[in-house]
Amino acid sequence: MNTRTLLPRLGALAATVALMSACSGGMTDDPAPAEGDQPASSQGQTTEEGAEASDGGMDMDPAANLVGAGCADYAEMVPDGAGSVEGMAQDPLSVAASNNPILTTLTAAVSGELNPDVNLVDTLDGDEFTVFAPVDDAFAAIPEADLNALAGDTEGLSSVLTYHVVPGQISPDEIAGTHTTVQGEDVEVTGSGDDLMVNGSTVICGGVTTQNATVYLVDTVLMPPSMADAS
Repeated sequence: MNTRTLLPRLGALAATVALMSACSGGMTDDPAPAEGDQPASSQGQTTEEGAEASDGGMDMDPAANLVGAGCADYAEMVPDGAGSVEGMAQDPLSVAASNNPILTTLTAAVSGELNPDVNLVDTLDGDEFTVFAPVDDAFAAIPEADLNALAGDTEGLSSVLTYHVVPGQISPDEIAGTHTTVQGEDVEVTGSGDDLMVNGSTVICGGVTTQNATVYLVDTVLMPPSMADAS
């Protein structure tokens, strides 16, 4: 994506201008060009170089900060396309999650498919977040009767889903510690590198980026402590 300003072109352009000036009738008494005239080329150069620097910042590899033992398996399963690590980085959170083939249940839960009264798409796409995203196998581990009951409980489902979301984007090298979720209660991340855990659940692959979020795929649906105590 980086481009280079071809300085030799500017030198050639300057030489051409000088030659045309010499051939225009020998009007050597004309004053030198005003200061405001010459910066036009240098201003263009500055603009191009600024764009170049800006473009350079967008060159970061989306896979550079991935952590977790399952990242390689996921890359092998989805090597390219919208659901790949590189593809997810191009889209807002809800779109990126919908393109991920192992986040289908979570996508249904946050988009109103499980419960029409629980649609978090605009919220999730409207700010920067860190998301602990349970994969499909995590939902499959919940007894069907319990999952159906949760889907029908608007307040309970909203509470569980927002418990997986932390305001702001947190990179893998800073994620260890206690974080207050959008739901209001805390999650605790322990370990480091490929051995991160959230409330004792394993991070399968973390540091996955979208346009507005950093995602950690986890192997368990996290329950807010208040709901776990109540059950």
